Amino acid sequence: MTDFKTLRLLDKFRWLFIKMGIDYDMMRKILHIKLTMDERKVPTLFNQNKKKDNQKYGYIKSLWIYMLFGLILIPLMGFGQNFLFQMSIAFAMIIFLIMTSLISDFSSVLLDVRDKSILSTKPISAKTINAAKFMHIFIYLSYLTLALTAIPLIVSLFTQGIVFFILTGLEILLMNLFIVAITAILYIAILRFFDGEKLKDMINYVQIALSLMLMIGYQVLIRSFEFVNLDMVVSFHWWNLFLIPMWFAAPYELILHGDTSLLTVIYTILAVIVPIISIWIYIKLIPTFERNLQKLLSTSKSKKEKNNRLKSFLLTIVCRTHEERAFYRFAALMMKQEREFKLKVYPSLGFSFIIPFIFMFTFSRGEEVDYASSMSYLNIYFSMMIIPSAVLMLGHSAKYKAAWIYKTLPLKDYTDLQKGSLKAFLIKLYTPLFLVLSIVFSYIYSIRIIPDLLAVLVTSWLYTILCFVMMTNKLPFTKPYDEVNDAQGWKILLLLLPLGLLVGLHYIIASQITYGSTIYFIVLFFINILIWKLVFKSKK
Repeated sequence: MTDFKTLRLLDKFRWLFIKMGIDYDMMRKILHIKLTMDERKVPTLFNQNKKKDNQKYGYIKSLWIYMLFGLILIPLMGFGQNFLFQMSIAFAMIIFLIMTSLISDFSSVLLDVRDKSILSTKPISAKTINAAKFMHIFIYLSYLTLALTAIPLIVSLFTQGIVFFILTGLEILLMNLFIVAITAILYIAILRFFDGEKLKDMINYVQIALSLMLMIGYQVLIRSFEFVNLDMVVSFHWWNLFLIPMWFAAPYELILHGDTSLLTVIYTILAVIVPIISIWIYIKLIPTFERNLQKLLSTSKSKKEKNNRLKSFLLTIVCRTHEERAFYRFAALMMKQEREFKLKVYPSLGFSFIIPFIFMFTFSRGEEVDYASSMSYLNIYFSMMIIPSAVLMLGHSAKYKAAWIYKTLPLKDYTDLQKGSLKAFLIKLYTPLFLVLSIVFSYIYSIRIIPDLLAVLVTSWLYTILCFVMMTNKLPFTKPYDEVNDAQGWKILLLLLPLGLLVGLHYIIASQITYGSTIYFIVLFFINILIWKLVFKSKK
C-alpha cells in the first residue's frame, strides 16, 4: 500500500497528538485506510455521470471547479485597501462554499456509525477514533480550501504583502475549525430532537441547494463585476455583530490599518475566540453525539397519506385505468422519497425556474421593454430544459435491483407503468413549477398571455413524449445511476433542438395570425391526445 503525502506531513505533528493523549500510530492506520477507500469517491456535485472504473482520486480531480470559483476572490483579496468590506465579501463566499461542501460531501464521515461497530470492539480509545474522524474531514477541507484560495493568496502575497498573506492563512485555519465544529454541533442539535431520517432529508436538501447555487453561480460571477464597488464605505449597526464574515475581516483593519475602534477589536476577538470555544464544545459533546448517532440506524414510521376525494377524482380523469393510477402513485412516491433522484433532478428543476428570468433580463439589459406588447414571455420555454434529463432519470434508481417485482405482476406489457410515471413527473414536478412561473409572467406581461401560457403547457406534454420516445431506457426505475453515460448526455443536448423549433413555431403563429395562440393551443391539445395514444398503443 502506498503512503499518502498528507500523512507524511501529519507525521511532523506527531508530538502534538501524543501530548493530547491520542494513540498517533493507531490514528494514522485508521486514516490510511479511510484515505485509501476515499480514492474512489466522487463529490456530490460531480458524481452524476461518472462510471465506477473512472472514480479513482475523484475528489482531487474535481477541485478545478473550486479553483474557478476562487478566481472571483482575486479582486477582493488582491487589490484595494477597504479590508473590512472586501474581506467580509470574500469570507462570506468561502464560508458558504466550504460549509455546503462539508455538509454535502463529508456528512457521511461526520455521521459514520460503522466506526462504532468495527473499531469500538478493538482496544482503541474513543479519543483516538474521534481524532481520526476529525483529521479525515480536516485533510479534505484543506484540499478544498487550498483549491479555493491558493491563486488569490499568491496574488495577495505580491500585491498586499507578507503580513496579509500570513494573516489570511491563519484566518482560514480558524475558519475551517469553526465550520467543522458548528456543523457537528448543528447535527448534534438535530439528532437531539429529531430522528435520523429527518437529518438525512436535511442533508439532502443542502446538497440540492449546493448544486443549484453553483449552477446559478456561473451567472452571478459573470455579472458580479457590474455591481461590486470596492470603494464602498461600511456603516456599523449593532446587528453586524452576528455577521460572521465580518469577524474574520476585522483583524485586517486592526493589524494593517491600525484601527483600534471598539467594534474592530470586538470582531477580532470573536474571530479568534469563537472557533476555539466551538471546537472545545464539540469535543465535550462528542459522547452525546456518538450516542445520538444510533438514531441513524432507525427508520422513522412512514406517514400515511390521507385519502383526498378531489385528488382521487382528478386522478381518475388523468389516469383512465386502475393500473395506470397505481403506477402513477408509485412513481410519485419514488420521486418524493428517493434521495438520489432528488439530488440529480431537483437542482435542474430550480435552474429551470430561474433560467427564463436570466434570459429575459439578459436580452432586455440596457433597453426599455414595453411588457404590454413584448413577446419576450416566450422565454418561459426555457423551463422545459429540465424535461429531457428528468425523463432520462426516471429510468434509473438507487434501488434498481428491486425491479424484479415488475416480472411478478400480472401485466401483458408495461404501458400503464410508463404512462403513469411520465404523468407523475408532469403533474408532481413540472406543472407546479410552470404554474408559479405563469403567475409571475402574467403579472409582468398581463393576462393577455394566458392563451400563450396554455399553449406552452400542452407543448410541454408533447415535448415530454418526444423525449420519452428518444430515450433508450423506457422502463422506469430499472437501471443504476452509473449507467447514465455520455451517449445519453449527447441525446439530452440534441433534444434541445426541437425545443428551439417549438419556440419558433409558437412565435410565428402568435405574431402572424389573429388569435393565433388560442388556435395553436386547441390544435396542440388534440395533437397531444392523438400522439400519446399512438405512442402507447404501439406497445400493446
